[in-house]
Amino acid sequence: MVEENQNETNDTQSVQVDEVLTGTVSKVDEKQALINVGYKYDGILPISEVSSLHIEKVADVLSEGQEITVKVIRLDEGKDELIVSKRAVDAEKAWSELEGKFESGEVFDAVIADSVKGGLVVDLGVRGFIPASHVERHFVEDFSDYKGRTLSVKVIELDKEKNKVILSHRAVLEEEANKQKQNVLDDLQVGSVIEGTVQRLTDFGAFVDVGGVDGLVHISEIAWNHVEKPADVLKEGDKVNVKILKVDKDNERISLSIKATLPGPWEQASADFKIGDVVKGTVRRLVSFGAFVEVAPGVEGLVHISQIANRHIATPDEVLKEGEEVNVKILDINVQEERMSLSIREAQEEKQKKETKKEIANYQANDNDGGMGVTIGDRMGDLLKKFKS
Repeated sequence: MVEENQNETNDTQSVQVDEVLTGTVSKVDEKQALINVGYKYDGILPISEVSSLHIEKVADVLSEGQEITVKVIRLDEGKDELIVSKRAVDAEKAWSELEGKFESGEVFDAVIADSVKGGLVVDLGVRGFIPASHVERHFVEDFSDYKGRTLSVKVIELDKEKNKVILSHRAVLEEEANKQKQNVLDDLQVGSVIEGTVQRLTDFGAFVDVGGVDGLVHISEIAWNHVEKPADVLKEGDKVNVKILKVDKDNERISLSIKATLPGPWEQASADFKIGDVVKGTVRRLVSFGAFVEVAPGVEGLVHISQIANRHIATPDEVLKEGEEVNVKILDINVQEERMSLSIREAQEEKQKKETKKEIANYQANDNDGGMGVTIGDRMGDLLKKFKS
Protein backbone atom coordinates (compact mmCIF):
# COMPACT_ATOMS: atom_id res chain seq x y z
CA MET A 1 0.00 0.00 0.00
CA VAL A 2 1.06 3.58 -0.68
CA GLU A 3 1.85 5.53 2.46
CA GLU A 4 1.31 9.25 2.25
CA ASN A 5 3.73 11.26 4.33
CA GLN A 6 2.78 14.41 6.15
CA ASN A 7 5.22 17.08 4.91
CA GLU A 8 6.57 19.97 6.75
CA THR A 9 6.31 23.28 4.94
CA ASN A 10 9.75 24.71 5.75
CA ASP A 11 12.79 24.71 3.45
CA THR A 12 14.86 22.50 5.74
CA GLN A 13 12.83 19.33 5.17
CA SER A 14 14.90 16.47 3.81
CA VAL A 15 13.66 13.99 1.20
CA GLN A 16 14.94 10.66 -0.03
CA VAL A 17 14.64 8.63 -3.22
CA ASP A 18 11.53 6.36 -3.20
CA GLU A 19 9.88 8.57 -0.62
CA VAL A 20 6.19 9.31 -1.24
CA LEU A 21 5.17 12.95 -0.80
CA THR A 22 1.99 14.96 -1.07
CA GLY A 23 2.36 18.31 -2.81
CA THR A 24 0.68 21.00 -4.85
CA VAL A 25 1.08 21.75 -8.55
CA SER A 26 2.78 25.17 -8.66
CA LYS A 27 3.34 25.46 -12.40
CA VAL A 28 2.28 23.56 -15.53
CA ASP A 29 4.31 23.58 -18.73
CA GLU A 30 3.64 21.61 -21.90
CA LYS A 31 6.10 18.81 -21.10
CA GLN A 32 6.43 19.00 -17.32
CA ALA A 33 4.95 20.35 -14.10
CA LEU A 34 6.53 21.78 -10.95
CA ILE A 35 5.34 20.30 -7.66
CA ASN A 36 5.74 22.04 -4.30
CA VAL A 37 6.45 19.24 -1.83
CA GLY A 38 7.78 21.46 1.00
CA TYR A 39 11.41 20.98 -0.06
CA LYS A 40 13.88 23.80 -0.68
CA TYR A 41 13.01 23.65 -4.37
CA ASP A 42 10.08 22.30 -6.35
CA GLY A 43 10.03 18.77 -7.69
CA ILE A 44 10.01 18.31 -11.44
CA LEU A 45 7.29 16.04 -12.78
CA PRO A 46 8.14 15.09 -16.41
CA ILE A 47 5.26 14.35 -18.81
CA SER A 48 6.39 10.70 -18.99
CA GLU A 49 5.78 10.36 -15.23
CA VAL A 50 2.31 11.89 -15.18
CA SER A 51 0.25 8.96 -16.46
CA SER A 52 0.59 5.32 -17.41
CA LEU A 53 -0.81 6.27 -20.82
CA HIS A 54 0.66 8.54 -23.46
CA ILE A 55 -0.49 12.17 -23.16
CA GLU A 56 0.22 15.11 -25.47
CA LYS A 57 0.34 17.88 -22.84
CA VAL A 58 0.65 17.91 -19.06
CA ALA A 59 -2.21 20.39 -18.91
CA ASP A 60 -4.50 17.65 -20.22
CA VAL A 61 -4.16 15.96 -16.83
CA LEU A 62 -2.96 18.52 -14.25
CA SER A 63 -3.77 22.11 -13.33
CA GLU A 64 -2.09 24.65 -11.04
CA GLY A 65 -3.17 24.43 -7.41
CA GLN A 66 -4.11 20.75 -7.71
CA GLU A 67 -2.97 18.51 -4.85
CA ILE A 68 -1.28 15.30 -5.89
CA THR A 69 0.81 12.50 -4.43
CA VAL A 70 4.21 11.79 -5.99
CA LYS A 71 7.19 9.54 -5.46
CA VAL A 72 10.81 10.75 -5.48
CA ILE A 73 12.62 8.90 -8.25
CA ARG A 74 15.83 11.00 -8.42
CA LEU A 75 17.55 13.56 -6.23
CA ASP A 76 20.64 15.52 -7.31
CA GLU A 77 21.65 18.11 -4.70
CA GLY A 78 24.47 19.35 -6.87
CA LYS A 79 22.09 20.30 -9.64
CA ASP A 80 19.28 21.32 -7.31
CA GLU A 81 17.20 18.73 -9.09
CA LEU A 82 14.34 16.74 -7.60
CA ILE A 83 12.54 14.43 -10.03
CA VAL A 84 9.17 13.00 -8.95
CA SER A 85 6.60 10.63 -10.44
CA LYS A 86 2.85 10.58 -10.16
CA ARG A 87 2.72 7.50 -12.38
CA ALA A 88 4.75 5.41 -9.93
CA VAL A 89 2.37 6.19 -7.05
CA ASP A 90 -0.70 5.48 -9.16
CA ALA A 91 0.81 2.21 -10.41
CA GLU A 92 1.67 0.93 -6.94
CA LYS A 93 -1.83 1.61 -5.71
CA ALA A 94 -3.37 0.20 -8.87
CA TRP A 95 -1.47 -3.10 -8.74
CA SER A 96 -2.62 -3.68 -5.19
CA GLU A 97 -6.25 -3.07 -6.12
CA LEU A 98 -6.05 -5.06 -9.36
CA GLU A 99 -4.61 -8.12 -7.62
CA GLY A 100 -7.62 -8.13 -5.30
CA LYS A 101 -10.07 -7.72 -8.17
CA PHE A 102 -8.38 -10.46 -10.16
CA GLU A 103 -8.54 -12.93 -7.27
CA SER A 104 -12.19 -12.17 -6.47
CA GLY A 105 -13.39 -11.86 -10.08
CA GLU A 106 -14.84 -8.44 -9.26
CA VAL A 107 -16.64 -6.53 -12.00
CA PHE A 108 -15.83 -2.80 -12.12
CA ASP A 109 -16.27 0.17 -14.44
CA ALA A 110 -13.49 1.50 -16.63
CA VAL A 111 -13.44 4.56 -18.89
CA ILE A 112 -12.03 3.92 -22.35
CA ALA A 113 -9.04 6.23 -22.84
CA ASP A 114 -8.27 5.31 -26.43
CA SER A 115 -8.81 2.81 -29.22
CA VAL A 116 -5.75 1.23 -30.77
CA LYS A 117 -5.06 -1.50 -33.26
CA GLY A 118 -6.32 -4.69 -31.71
CA GLY A 119 -8.53 -3.28 -28.97
CA LEU A 120 -9.14 -0.61 -26.36
CA VAL A 121 -6.94 1.06 -23.72
CA VAL A 122 -7.97 2.18 -20.22
CA ASP A 123 -6.09 4.03 -17.49
CA LEU A 124 -6.31 2.17 -14.19
CA GLY A 125 -3.20 3.75 -12.72
CA VAL A 126 -1.49 1.26 -14.98
CA ARG A 127 -2.27 0.63 -18.62
CA GLY A 128 -5.13 -1.79 -19.05
CA PHE A 129 -5.93 -3.41 -22.39
CA ILE A 130 -9.19 -4.87 -23.69
CA PRO A 131 -8.46 -7.08 -26.74
CA ALA A 132 -10.84 -6.73 -29.67
CA SER A 133 -12.19 -10.23 -29.06
CA HIS A 134 -13.12 -9.26 -25.49
CA VAL A 135 -14.96 -6.01 -26.18
CA GLU A 136 -18.37 -7.45 -27.10
CA ARG A 137 -20.01 -10.84 -27.58
CA HIS A 138 -20.30 -10.01 -31.28
CA PHE A 139 -17.69 -8.91 -33.81
CA VAL A 140 -16.92 -5.16 -33.78
CA GLU A 141 -15.30 -3.69 -36.86
CA ASP A 142 -14.77 -0.09 -35.75
CA PHE A 143 -13.80 0.88 -32.18
CA SER A 144 -13.49 4.63 -32.77
CA ASP A 145 -16.74 5.52 -31.00
CA TYR A 146 -15.76 3.67 -27.79
CA LYS A 147 -13.38 6.42 -26.60
CA GLY A 148 -14.81 8.08 -23.50
CA ARG A 149 -17.37 5.35 -22.90
CA THR A 150 -17.58 3.48 -19.61
CA LEU A 151 -17.59 -0.33 -19.80
CA SER A 152 -18.04 -2.87 -17.04
CA VAL A 153 -14.98 -5.15 -17.07
CA LYS A 154 -13.16 -7.82 -15.12
CA VAL A 155 -9.46 -8.71 -15.00
CA ILE A 156 -8.75 -11.92 -16.92
CA GLU A 157 -4.94 -11.77 -16.95
CA LEU A 158 -2.48 -10.01 -14.66
CA ASP A 159 1.36 -9.95 -14.77
CA LYS A 160 3.05 -7.22 -12.74
CA GLU A 161 6.56 -8.11 -13.91
CA LYS A 162 5.54 -7.64 -17.55
CA ASN A 163 3.27 -4.69 -16.68
CA LYS A 164 0.41 -6.60 -18.29
CA VAL A 165 -3.26 -6.06 -17.43
CA ILE A 166 -5.82 -7.73 -19.71
CA LEU A 167 -9.48 -6.88 -19.21
CA SER A 168 -12.69 -8.25 -20.67
CA HIS A 169 -16.09 -6.68 -21.18
CA ARG A 170 -17.31 -9.75 -23.07
CA ALA A 171 -16.78 -11.94 -19.99
CA VAL A 172 -19.09 -9.66 -18.01
CA LEU A 173 -21.74 -9.79 -20.75
CA GLU A 174 -21.52 -13.56 -20.93
CA GLU A 175 -21.94 -13.90 -17.18
CA GLU A 176 -25.02 -11.69 -17.34
CA ALA A 177 -26.38 -13.70 -20.29
CA ASN A 178 -25.82 -16.96 -18.41
CA LYS A 179 -27.67 -15.63 -15.37
CA GLN A 180 -30.52 -14.52 -17.60
CA LYS A 181 -30.52 -17.91 -19.32
CA GLN A 182 -30.82 -19.71 -16.00
CA ASN A 183 -33.67 -17.44 -14.95
CA VAL A 184 -35.47 -18.14 -18.22
CA LEU A 185 -34.88 -21.89 -17.90
CA ASP A 186 -36.31 -21.79 -14.37
CA ASP A 187 -39.41 -19.94 -15.57
CA LEU A 188 -40.20 -22.08 -18.62
CA GLN A 189 -43.02 -24.54 -18.13
CA VAL A 190 -43.42 -27.67 -20.26
CA GLY A 191 -46.70 -27.51 -22.15
CA SER A 192 -47.00 -23.73 -22.15
CA VAL A 193 -47.27 -21.73 -25.38
CA ILE A 194 -45.14 -18.59 -25.76
CA GLU A 195 -44.01 -16.24 -28.52
CA GLY A 196 -40.50 -16.49 -29.87
CA THR A 197 -38.30 -15.11 -32.64
CA VAL A 198 -36.61 -17.25 -35.28
CA GLN A 199 -32.87 -16.68 -34.86
CA ARG A 200 -31.23 -19.27 -37.08
CA LEU A 201 -32.23 -21.86 -39.66
CA THR A 202 -30.45 -25.17 -40.23
CA ASP A 203 -31.16 -28.27 -42.30
CA PHE A 204 -32.57 -30.05 -39.26
CA GLY A 205 -34.74 -27.28 -37.82
CA ALA A 206 -34.99 -23.72 -36.53
CA PHE A 207 -33.55 -22.08 -33.41
CA VAL A 208 -36.07 -19.78 -31.76
CA ASP A 209 -35.29 -17.15 -29.10
CA VAL A 210 -37.72 -17.47 -26.18
CA GLY A 211 -36.62 -14.66 -23.87
CA GLY A 212 -32.87 -14.67 -24.31
CA VAL A 213 -32.50 -18.43 -24.68
CA ASP A 214 -32.60 -20.36 -27.95
CA GLY A 215 -34.73 -23.47 -28.25
CA LEU A 216 -34.81 -25.92 -31.14
CA VAL A 217 -37.86 -26.54 -33.28
CA HIS A 218 -36.98 -29.79 -35.04
CA ILE A 219 -37.97 -29.92 -38.71
CA SER A 220 -40.64 -32.48 -37.83
CA GLU A 221 -42.22 -29.97 -35.42
CA ILE A 222 -42.45 -27.01 -37.80
CA ALA A 223 -45.72 -27.93 -39.54
CA TRP A 224 -48.25 -30.75 -39.76
CA ASN A 225 -47.41 -31.28 -43.40
CA HIS A 226 -44.02 -32.51 -44.59
CA VAL A 227 -41.36 -29.78 -44.68
CA GLU A 228 -38.40 -30.35 -46.99
CA LYS A 229 -36.33 -27.45 -45.65
CA PRO A 230 -37.06 -25.07 -42.73
CA ALA A 231 -36.19 -22.13 -45.00
CA ASP A 232 -39.17 -23.07 -47.21
CA VAL A 233 -41.62 -21.96 -44.51
CA LEU A 234 -39.61 -19.79 -42.07
CA LYS A 235 -37.15 -16.92 -42.20
CA GLU A 236 -34.91 -15.31 -39.60
CA GLY A 237 -36.74 -12.65 -37.62
CA ASP A 238 -40.16 -14.31 -37.90
CA LYS A 239 -42.34 -14.10 -34.79
CA VAL A 240 -43.83 -17.52 -34.05
CA ASN A 241 -45.86 -19.18 -31.31
CA VAL A 242 -44.16 -22.25 -29.89
CA LYS A 243 -45.14 -24.92 -27.42
CA ILE A 244 -42.51 -26.03 -24.91
CA LEU A 245 -42.01 -29.77 -25.25
CA LYS A 246 -38.97 -30.31 -23.03
CA VAL A 247 -36.56 -28.30 -20.85
CA ASP A 248 -33.14 -29.74 -20.00
CA LYS A 249 -31.70 -27.29 -17.46
CA ASP A 250 -28.45 -29.18 -16.96
CA ASN A 251 -27.55 -29.11 -20.66
CA GLU A 252 -29.43 -25.83 -21.32
CA ARG A 253 -31.51 -27.34 -24.10
CA ILE A 254 -35.10 -26.53 -24.95
CA SER A 255 -37.28 -28.51 -27.35
CA LEU A 256 -40.06 -26.51 -29.01
CA SER A 257 -42.90 -27.12 -31.45
CA ILE A 258 -44.65 -24.76 -33.81
CA LYS A 259 -47.08 -27.31 -35.20
CA ALA A 260 -48.37 -28.14 -31.70
CA THR A 261 -49.77 -24.59 -31.51
CA LEU A 262 -51.71 -25.04 -34.77
CA PRO A 263 -54.98 -26.94 -35.34
CA GLY A 264 -54.17 -30.57 -36.12
CA PRO A 265 -54.84 -31.68 -39.70
CA TRP A 266 -57.32 -34.27 -38.51
CA GLU A 267 -59.26 -31.65 -36.58
CA GLN A 268 -59.58 -29.71 -39.83
CA ALA A 269 -60.34 -32.90 -41.75
CA SER A 270 -63.45 -33.52 -39.65
CA ALA A 271 -64.80 -30.19 -40.89
CA ASP A 272 -63.61 -30.46 -44.50
CA PHE A 273 -64.49 -34.05 -45.37
CA LYS A 274 -67.50 -36.34 -44.98
CA ILE A 275 -68.26 -39.91 -45.94
CA GLY A 276 -69.22 -40.19 -49.60
CA ASP A 277 -67.12 -37.23 -50.78
CA VAL A 278 -64.97 -37.74 -53.86
CA VAL A 279 -61.72 -35.76 -53.49
CA LYS A 280 -58.33 -35.47 -55.13
CA GLY A 281 -55.29 -36.92 -53.40
CA THR A 282 -51.65 -37.88 -53.91
CA VAL A 283 -50.26 -41.39 -53.59
CA ARG A 284 -47.60 -41.21 -50.86
CA ARG A 285 -46.77 -44.85 -50.12
CA LEU A 286 -47.40 -48.19 -51.71
CA VAL A 287 -47.60 -51.28 -49.50
CA SER A 288 -48.51 -54.90 -50.19
CA PHE A 289 -52.09 -54.43 -48.96
CA GLY A 290 -52.85 -51.10 -50.61
CA ALA A 291 -51.85 -47.48 -51.03
CA PHE A 292 -51.74 -44.51 -48.65
CA VAL A 293 -53.13 -41.38 -50.27
CA GLU A 294 -52.75 -37.86 -48.84
CA VAL A 295 -55.99 -35.91 -49.25
CA ALA A 296 -54.85 -32.85 -47.22
CA PRO A 297 -51.56 -31.77 -45.58
CA GLY A 298 -50.95 -34.31 -42.82
CA VAL A 299 -54.08 -36.36 -43.61
CA GLU A 300 -53.60 -39.74 -45.25
CA GLY A 301 -56.11 -42.49 -45.90
CA LEU A 302 -55.73 -46.10 -46.94
CA VAL A 303 -56.95 -47.41 -50.26
CA HIS A 304 -57.16 -51.15 -49.72
CA ILE A 305 -55.87 -53.21 -52.64
CA SER A 306 -59.44 -54.36 -53.31
CA GLN A 307 -60.48 -50.72 -53.75
CA ILE A 308 -57.79 -49.74 -56.25
CA ALA A 309 -59.23 -51.07 -59.52
CA ASN A 310 -62.32 -52.74 -61.02
CA ARG A 311 -60.21 -55.76 -61.86
CA HIS A 312 -58.08 -58.02 -59.72
CA ILE A 313 -54.50 -56.86 -59.16
CA ALA A 314 -51.71 -58.68 -57.38
CA THR A 315 -49.82 -55.60 -56.16
CA PRO A 316 -50.73 -51.88 -56.00
CA ASP A 317 -47.76 -50.88 -58.17
CA GLU A 318 -49.42 -52.58 -61.14
CA VAL A 319 -51.61 -49.52 -61.55
CA LEU A 320 -50.23 -46.86 -59.18
CA LYS A 321 -46.96 -45.05 -58.52
CA GLU A 322 -45.87 -42.79 -55.66
CA GLY A 323 -46.50 -39.11 -56.33
CA GLU A 324 -49.41 -39.81 -58.69
CA GLU A 325 -52.60 -37.78 -58.28
CA VAL A 326 -55.82 -39.78 -58.04
CA ASN A 327 -59.48 -39.26 -57.24
CA VAL A 328 -60.69 -41.17 -54.19
CA LYS A 329 -64.05 -41.67 -52.51
CA ILE A 330 -64.19 -41.42 -48.71
CA LEU A 331 -65.68 -44.61 -47.30
CA ASP A 332 -65.06 -43.97 -43.60
CA ILE A 333 -63.44 -41.37 -41.26
CA ASN A 334 -62.25 -41.86 -37.67
CA VAL A 335 -60.80 -38.55 -36.45
CA GLN A 336 -59.89 -39.83 -32.98
CA GLU A 337 -57.80 -42.67 -34.40
CA GLU A 338 -56.68 -40.54 -37.37
CA ARG A 339 -57.80 -43.14 -39.87
CA MET A 340 -59.58 -42.82 -43.20
CA SER A 341 -60.73 -45.52 -45.64
CA LEU A 342 -60.67 -44.56 -49.32
CA SER A 343 -61.58 -46.09 -52.65
CA ILE A 344 -60.20 -45.31 -56.10
CA ARG A 345 -62.51 -47.86 -57.68
CA GLU A 346 -65.68 -46.30 -56.31
CA ALA A 347 -64.47 -42.83 -57.26
CA GLN A 348 -64.08 -44.06 -60.85
CA GLU A 349 -67.56 -45.63 -60.75
CA GLU A 350 -68.99 -42.34 -59.45
CA LYS A 351 -67.35 -40.53 -62.33
CA GLN A 352 -68.65 -43.04 -64.88
CA LYS A 353 -72.16 -42.83 -63.47
CA LYS A 354 -72.10 -39.05 -63.80
CA GLU A 355 -70.82 -39.31 -67.37
CA THR A 356 -73.57 -41.85 -68.19
CA LYS A 357 -76.27 -39.60 -66.78
CA LYS A 358 -74.88 -36.68 -68.73
CA GLU A 359 -74.82 -38.66 -72.02
CA ILE A 360 -78.39 -39.86 -71.46
CA ALA A 361 -79.47 -36.30 -70.80
CA ASN A 362 -77.71 -35.16 -73.99
CA TYR A 363 -79.33 -37.99 -75.99
CA GLN A 364 -82.79 -37.08 -74.75
CA ALA A 365 -82.20 -33.47 -75.67
CA ASN A 366 -81.09 -34.48 -79.17
CA ASP A 367 -84.06 -36.86 -79.57
CA ASN A 368 -86.44 -34.08 -78.73
CA ASP A 369 -84.80 -32.06 -81.48
CA GLY A 370 -85.76 -34.64 -84.14
CA GLY A 371 -83.62 -37.71 -83.45
CA MET A 372 -80.62 -39.04 -85.26
CA GLY A 373 -81.94 -42.46 -86.34
CA VAL A 374 -80.53 -44.12 -83.19
CA THR A 375 -82.91 -45.78 -80.71
CA ILE A 376 -82.61 -45.29 -76.97
CA GLY A 377 -82.05 -49.01 -76.62
CA ASP A 378 -79.03 -48.78 -78.90
CA ARG A 379 -77.61 -45.92 -76.88
CA MET A 380 -78.22 -47.60 -73.52
CA GLY A 381 -76.49 -50.71 -74.80
CA ASP A 382 -73.42 -48.72 -75.75
CA LEU A 383 -73.28 -47.01 -72.37
CA LEU A 384 -73.68 -50.31 -70.51
CA LYS A 385 -70.74 -51.79 -72.44
CA LYS A 386 -68.63 -48.71 -71.62
CA PHE A 387 -69.53 -48.94 -67.96
CA LYS A 388 -68.62 -52.65 -67.73
CA SER A 389 -65.28 -52.05 -69.41
